[in-house]
Amino acid sequence: MSGPAPALSTEAGRPAPGRLPHAELAPDLSARVEDATEASLLHGRGFYGEVGDGGKLTLDPRETAYLREMDRIDLAGPDGLEISFPDLMKRAQRLDPGFEILYLVYRDLRQRGYVVRPGPPPFPFALLPRGGTLGKTPSRFWVAAFSERTPFSLPGLRGRLDACRGAKRGLLLGVVDEESDLTFYRAREVEPKGTHRPAPPASPVEAWFFGDRVSLLSPMEPPPLPAEEGYGSRVGQRLELSLLEAWYLAEEGRLVFRDPEGRALGLSGFQRTALAIEPDLPLRLPVYRHLRSVGLLPKTGFKYGAHFRAYEREPQSSHARYLVHVVPPDWVAPWPEVARAVRLAQGVRKQFLLAEGEGSAPPRYVHLERTRP
Repeated sequence: MSGPAPALSTEAGRPAPGRLPHAELAPDLSARVEDATEASLLHGRGFYGEVGDGGKLTLDPRETAYLREMDRIDLAGPDGLEISFPDLMKRAQRLDPGFEILYLVYRDLRQRGYVVRPGPPPFPFALLPRGGTLGKTPSRFWVAAFSERTPFSLPGLRGRLDACRGAKRGLLLGVVDEESDLTFYRAREVEPKGTHRPAPPASPVEAWFFGDRVSLLSPMEPPPLPAEEGYGSRVGQRLELSLLEAWYLAEEGRLVFRDPEGRALGLSGFQRTALAIEPDLPLRLPVYRHLRSVGLLPKTGFKYGAHFRAYEREPQSSHARYLVHVVPPDWVAPWPEVARAVRLAQGVRKQFLLAEGEGSAPPRYVHLERTRP
């Protein structure tokens, strides 16, 4: 979405020589340009509005507000009295409390040189690629607009992504903060993959369950679990495993447990205790299993405020490509929480993925990235 903006006269913010096109405001805040010549000129320079019978032009409320603010049209009510931009905004807020959020997103995109058209519900806008021509160039993105005070909803995002995928469109999220600044995010569903191949079956390793972690106390040479598989952390002469890793390895038949007294501990006994310590294990386990199954090596993402950091190959020779945070299908969160996670991930050159856990088989992954249109 980078590149120079086209030199559109519509974004210059200056009226054309001579009198301005005249538009009459309707009760729903749309406007009508009756003069066919004026309508053609306005539509031809920026693809504003819809041309109807007799060459008349109908502008939607955001177009009306933008053209009035930019002094591109004269605007009057049915009584013939002029309507200023401040008066128009007051009317708009009385009629639709959410008008300003949509208008700020529309205005920002127009100021960047884009042609912005009404989108299919629930998308307020469709964005043509730079230099695109209405009727010839399909829109590249559908745009959703939010206030930072609006909760981020995974079900809502998932529905929008499904609609965009079916229409082969990208999804752009415009978020307006409390100072009316804009931040844009691109959202897309991805299928992360790595190059790691699972190890062949091996005899189970004895593991000691110490409270809230699992330790391998066997001689470390050769290592009880190959280092290239990315399990645990070596501390002195032992290997420390997370409860999640231990659960996975035990299900794979690669671990057997003993308690601190040296007594054998069955898998079910370990699982009961592990669930009491980390109740969200059932949420994260399906995603952990799936990441392993597609050749990725997941490690804890605690230092980055996420559940996992995921490597495409051995952690000893590479950096993690993904930060993966696992959430339930009905997850709702404040927008600042999402913004913080995305910004941190991009700051350390990683992709931030929301992974839908709990019953999604296989899990769905949404990549969110901050972008500049």
